[in-house]
Amino acid sequence: MRPALPTALVILLASACAASAACDVKGLKLEQEIVDKKELQDPANEQTVRDLRTLRDAAIVLDAFKFEPECERLVAIVRQLTAQPIKTIERGGDTDEEKAEEIEQEREPKAQAKPK
Repeated sequence: MRPALPTALVILLASACAASAACDVKGLKLEQEIVDKKELQDPANEQTVRDLRTLRDAAIVLDAFKFEPECERLVAIVRQLTAQPIKTIERGGDTDEEKAEEIEQEREPKAQAKPK
């Protein structure tokens, strides 16, 4: 039973190291992916590129707030989206202008209500 203890310790240490480096936002190299994928260079796909950057930035925030599993998931999603840019562009082709305006309004900071 003694040999199992060092093995368990090695597994425990390896999983701890993996957990601390699990959310590798830098490893995305999103800007390089954008440069490398000609589809993402097309001016018509600027919104897709903005969306990818927004998702990357959200992963950074999640990592900063110690939401590692959520950050990992978001990094995986961005990797998946950049791996198949044509499919990503097709999926993100929502052109509903009213919906876009509503979303843009939600992004604007709101002034705090004055107490009466």
